[in-house]
Amino acid sequence: MGMVGGGEGAFIGEVHRMASRIDGQIDLVCGAFSSDPERSINSGRSLYLDEKRCYSDFNQMLTAEAKLPSSERMDFVAIVTPNHLHFPVAKAALEAGFHVLSDKPATYSLEEALALEKVVKQTDQLFGLTHTYTGYPMVKQAQALVASGRLGKVVKIIAEYHQGWLAASEDASSKQASWRIDPNRAGVSCCMGDIGVHAANLVEFVTGLHITELCSDLASVVNGRQLDDDGTVLMRFDNGARGTLMSSQIAVGEENNLTLRVYGELASLSWQQQEPNSLWLKQNNAPSHLYRTGVGDMATTAQAATRTPAGHPEGYLEAFANIYQDFAKQILAYERGQEVANPVPGVTDAIRGMAFIENAVAASQSETKWHPFETTKTPLKS
Repeated sequence: MGMVGGGEGAFIGEVHRMASRIDGQIDLVCGAFSSDPERSINSGRSLYLDEKRCYSDFNQMLTAEAKLPSSERMDFVAIVTPNHLHFPVAKAALEAGFHVLSDKPATYSLEEALALEKVVKQTDQLFGLTHTYTGYPMVKQAQALVASGRLGKVVKIIAEYHQGWLAASEDASSKQASWRIDPNRAGVSCCMGDIGVHAANLVEFVTGLHITELCSDLASVVNGRQLDDDGTVLMRFDNGARGTLMSSQIAVGEENNLTLRVYGELASLSWQQQEPNSLWLKQNNAPSHLYRTGVGDMATTAQAATRTPAGHPEGYLEAFANIYQDFAKQILAYERGQEVANPVPGVTDAIRGMAFIENAVAASQSETKWHPFETTKTPLKS
């Protein structure tokens, strides 16, 4: 793979690199790691890459890599930049004949996400999105249990993603925070765009349902911020179920507290990212059942996402690595003219993610209570 972004001082770039290496299927061979040419090249050198493949910008990288023999050039591009660069990099890479695996949200706006879908179809290249939490074995087990009918009809869903790292105004001075609260680089939302969209994706992934309407209340709790750092979204789904999504980056003391509870007519499920190897199944008139990663019979997808024997915790990096491993399988299948049964989140998820962000912002700005979940055009006023 080649990488755009993730240079010196970046957090998520190194996480991507670690995740890509875990299964020994992917090598980082080149990159354009920063908008600063000198920093980009120095970042590549610090990763011990071939000097000739440490590029000063992504256009140079795409042009040079496309000229290499197929056995040498990169197969795909990992995009780990701030949001405003996701679409231009992805578009250029796809049109240059390279597959793309992008950090979320896929684009700066819903309009760009819809344009991205057209580029993916026109180029016939693969596009993947790193919705990391779909990579956890117990999340896949939860998905399988819902699909099997074990819960009966889903009637209520509660998703929460709480952090506290942006609770004070001075917290925004770090490199990781500064672009997230900047509308020119992050887009129309900070909190919902950064972590709320993960919770929304997790809800639809596990339940197989789609949000059809929402009611939203977003806020900039810390004075002076242009974008939201806290919010609550009420949701209605295509089977009639109701749901609540709460997301905050000013919840003091919270780390990465992502939780999901799904209530059906027969049973319920609960999962928490800070205890990722446990999944609870509960019923009214029977003992609760605790599923543990690597223990007993599991869904095929959960088994495939598990690397170690029971009792050896598998966490965030392993879940992230499952996205990379599955994308590598997609590329190999693509080269053989085949399809894989469980592809990573793709361009449809990209559109729904951006739609969730923009619909949540638009609903919060409106006095109208319920808003249709618009996916074909931006719901925001120009």
